[in-house]
Amino acid sequence: MTVISISSEVLDEVVATRRDLHAHPELAFEEVRTAGVVERRLAALGYEVRTGIAKTGVVGILRSGRPGRTVLLRADMDALPIEETNSLPFRSTVAGKMHACGHDTHVAILLGAARVLMERRAELAGTLVLCFQPAEEGKGGGREMVNAGVLGEPRVDAAFGLHISSNYPTGVIAWRPGPFFASSDSIEITIRGRGGHGASPHESIDPIFTAAQFITSVQQVVSRNVSPVEPAVVTIGSIHGGTTHNVIPDSVHLLGTVRAFSAEVREAMSERIERVLSAACRGTGAEYDYEYLWRYPVTVNDAKETALVAEVARDLFGEGRSIQGERTMGAEDFSFFLERVPGSYFLLGASSSPETSKPHHNASFAIDECALESGVQMMVALALEAPRRS
Repeated sequence: MTVISISSEVLDEVVATRRDLHAHPELAFEEVRTAGVVERRLAALGYEVRTGIAKTGVVGILRSGRPGRTVLLRADMDALPIEETNSLPFRSTVAGKMHACGHDTHVAILLGAARVLMERRAELAGTLVLCFQPAEEGKGGGREMVNAGVLGEPRVDAAFGLHISSNYPTGVIAWRPGPFFASSDSIEITIRGRGGHGASPHESIDPIFTAAQFITSVQQVVSRNVSPVEPAVVTIGSIHGGTTHNVIPDSVHLLGTVRAFSAEVREAMSERIERVLSAACRGTGAEYDYEYLWRYPVTVNDAKETALVAEVARDLFGEGRSIQGERTMGAEDFSFFLERVPGSYFLLGASSSPETSKPHHNASFAIDECALESGVQMMVALALEAPRRS
């Protein structure tokens, strides 16, 4: 079994970094303080540092001078607009903002790996690109980093990333070749009717009734237009219309999310949803405005690079902690990296109690910090091994 030793000094630094970032969360494209921490640490370690990529992104480059692939390791940095309810001593100090998805741990892990790798640079081959990305939470920071050329100079041959997970036991590495995370797109709809008195609905065109018809009927897109063996989701998450008990409003506004696991199903969803919306409006005489927002594609892991992740995890931790994970309808903008270069995105379990098993994006989300060591070990081992693979 491969041994990647992480000193207590490095591990203490990783935990302290995570807690500091957790206490000072920053939203998408606002990660100025976080980026500053990353920049200073990488520069002090001796990395070639590039800043201001896609606004707040930071990259650290380490060239070994020996033959090998260029490998990118990625950590996302942004928090969520959530008020934390935990009573941790390092709970968020910023009202309405929280690291409720664990991106604080991703940054801390990759900075810890950066320190270990600089200490072991004599063992490295090829070139390492440590990518600290802004705005994963719905703002497409991964796309912006790719568009800004992060994969081009030096030209990246393979990319790897991890995500902390409350769905797996602490220290378990969950990988999966092929589609792992679903696509995520958004729909925005305004149904326009004709307002009037609630006691005289026949004199109005009721957009609330029309919206109700649409919300109920749109589920046929998944149940009757998509193959039963092909996962897909259409969820209406917001409906706003009206002001009081007895007034039919002029309009209703709806927001929704659409998920799929294949590019073909994803491409067909917009037209199918609008067809249902159009039928509902024709039935009542309402009109509509419809916008389909293409956000994150399916996260598709390369089979060869995922086999490497599985192998590294087995070598480090044994068979029981290297497992094939279940597909998730969650989305991830590391997908934009994997559209351009082969690579693999995997999960790091961090659940050891009911307190550390809360779902992501929950105001009481917490992790077992014992998982941080395993994350550093995985990133170090991948950085040592992946550049040597052809």
